[in-house]
Amino acid sequence: MLPSYMADREEMGMPAECCSVLIVGGGPCGLMLANELGRRGIDAILVDAKPTTAFNPQANATQARTMEHFRRLGFADEIRALGMPAEFPTDIAYFTRYAGHELARYKLPSANQARAQVSGLSGSWSAAELPHRVSQKYVEATLRTHAEELPGISVNYSWKLVSFHDADSHVDAVIESVADGQRKEVTAKYLVGADGPRSMVRDQLGFSYQGETGIIRDFMGGQMYAIYLRAVEFYDLVPHPPAWMNVTFNADRRAFMTAVDGKGEFAFHTQLRAHEHPDTITDNDALAMFQAAVGAPVQAEILSRGSWTAGHALVTDHFQKGRVFLGGDAVHLFTPTGGLGYNTAIEDAVNLGWKLAATLKGQGGPDLLATYEVERRPVAVRNTGYARRFADSLGLFLPVPEIEDDGPKGAKAREIAGAHLESHARAEFNIPGVTFGGRYDGSTIVIADGTQPPPDTANLYVPTACPGGRAPHIWLDQNKSLFDVFGFEWTLLRMGHDNAASSALISAARTSSIELEVVDIAEPAVRELYEADFALIRPDQIVAWRGNSVPDPGRLLATVTGYAVDILAKA
Repeated sequence: MLPSYMADREEMGMPAECCSVLIVGGGPCGLMLANELGRRGIDAILVDAKPTTAFNPQANATQARTMEHFRRLGFADEIRALGMPAEFPTDIAYFTRYAGHELARYKLPSANQARAQVSGLSGSWSAAELPHRVSQKYVEATLRTHAEELPGISVNYSWKLVSFHDADSHVDAVIESVADGQRKEVTAKYLVGADGPRSMVRDQLGFSYQGETGIIRDFMGGQMYAIYLRAVEFYDLVPHPPAWMNVTFNADRRAFMTAVDGKGEFAFHTQLRAHEHPDTITDNDALAMFQAAVGAPVQAEILSRGSWTAGHALVTDHFQKGRVFLGGDAVHLFTPTGGLGYNTAIEDAVNLGWKLAATLKGQGGPDLLATYEVERRPVAVRNTGYARRFADSLGLFLPVPEIEDDGPKGAKAREIAGAHLESHARAEFNIPGVTFGGRYDGSTIVIADGTQPPPDTANLYVPTACPGGRAPHIWLDQNKSLFDVFGFEWTLLRMGHDNAASSALISAARTSSIELEVVDIAEPAVRELYEADFALIRPDQIVAWRGNSVPDPGRLLATVTGYAVDILAKA
């Protein structure tokens, strides 16, 4: 049931006047946050000036960690069925031109193969889900559908935020209908700006991006041009096996192009030359860019086009001020190599969602919400750094003039380029360390145990239950992931023989109204993986604490839920 004040407004076709959380921005971060809050019974209003979810493909790579979160919410299979045909290869392929020489190919599984293979993987790629190559437009539509099904969630496109004021006990905001200019005053307990790189919320808070920008490279640095197109003849004219990511490498027209539907729709991106100005480019010019990259006069329908800028590795100085928070592109701006921007935004929403809900339900202490910035900002700096390094590897590697020539010189040039590009592909697209290795060390709600996590490396992830990182994963049987038995909120894994030792912790959780799922695991492999008899897993599947005994359950729970330990000590 909707809260009565929301139900009345919903019947009138307009947003309510009060809510717990006002979300500004209906991209992946805002929509994911709406799902996280709604699943926890928290009411929220989402507004976005756009008429609906994305039409353009935008981001095209959903990382395995993001897919694990979609699994937690119950719609990973739905997402995996979207986009390209289930048997379409997700290879990364490099060409002089698409109809020219193939230089390198990094083979990756189709959606069906990913489903079949995931339960047999171990080590770095032990996960409940594998990555999925699907355009953001499909993901956003799915996230919106599920958010709108949740009681208390009101999704309102064609409404924009006009102003807001943090009144200490709440946030006063004014929103406006794009269609007719009608304005509404909204009172929210918290406001979250997920309103993109030109964030009005960020600007009003006075925060600014920090880091590197304006990086110039031969490719993936400077002015880029995006063309969403339909070319149904492409696969008939190009003499190479299909791939999800198609990259050209020549001295004339460097580009990357992702398959959107596996049938002829593509998201094509090229680096503009100095004489090419976005404002003067016509549909015919855009078609010529595409045909130059193909190396053949393939016909195409231009569905949309526009410019964007590569060469950013930026993170804002702060993520929160008072009752106002920021997430997604509003706080971090990536060059899209590695596909890290959208996936980092999803994790922002996951982290903030459970903390807002706990605070609103009275299950989180005064320090809990402050850990959002403490935990997420270092990860954003880390991830933008990885994306920059991937962009350098690709964009600073220059094609020699003879790379398209027939004869020995051209063949040698292609051999050299192919070796570099194959190595680059493995570095950029086989990244379990980036995907699973983000950590929240130093957070006040993580209880360190004196152990050190493995080194942070992009292409290798060493599973560890060292508190502060993703819970190590293992398959319990062919179809059941350890993550499938976690509770939606807190989970206590009991892996030893003295289960009575945890009874006081369970009782303390019950007294504090903390939803705690107790999971008994008898498999020695799980105990070996976690290296402790007990592990406390947060709602975002992060290890908050582990140990072989529970000496002070009240203090433990108070710490991980944001109550100051020194206050508890005095008590």
